[in-house]
Amino acid sequence: MDSVFVWFLYGVAVVLLTVSFLKDKTKTLLSLKRAWKMFANMLPQFISILLLVRLLVEVIKPDIIQRIIGADSGCIGTVLASLLGAVTLAPVIIAFPVTAELMKNGAGITQIAVFISTLTMVGFVTIPMEIEYLGKKAALLRNMLAYMFAFVTAYIIGVILT
Repeated sequence: MDSVFVWFLYGVAVVLLTVSFLKDKTKTLLSLKRAWKMFANMLPQFISILLLVRLLVEVIKPDIIQRIIGADSGCIGTVLASLLGAVTLAPVIIAFPVTAELMKNGAGITQIAVFISTLTMVGFVTIPMEIEYLGKKAALLRNMLAYMFAFVTAYIIGVILT
């Protein structure tokens, strides 16, 4: 069923790309060139992180992953996953293959959900830049609210998917 849906999405993308190409060939080609450049710029980072995760998964056995951020790790595992996500500076697109690998090796759904949520919404590493542009109060408030909301999101996802 999943592969049928994936092929359906590919088909929709091809149809929409064809429509765009017929409507404005120049803009479509320019968009494809920009997309390719973005992909090429991101690829080395993407591959290096995937290799690092694969290496870590080989070194850290599934039972250790289960103990640290597995479904039975409870609040401590959820907090650890949230802190890891909050301090990780990586493109969101990299989070999904990384978390898929972690889930294959025993990570819990709630822990993965909080990791992805904090990775995408919380920026402990980027707070100095946020303070510069948003001001101290706004940057800290945004990060604190995002951090708290990540737990709410993870809890809801954990309830729905388990």
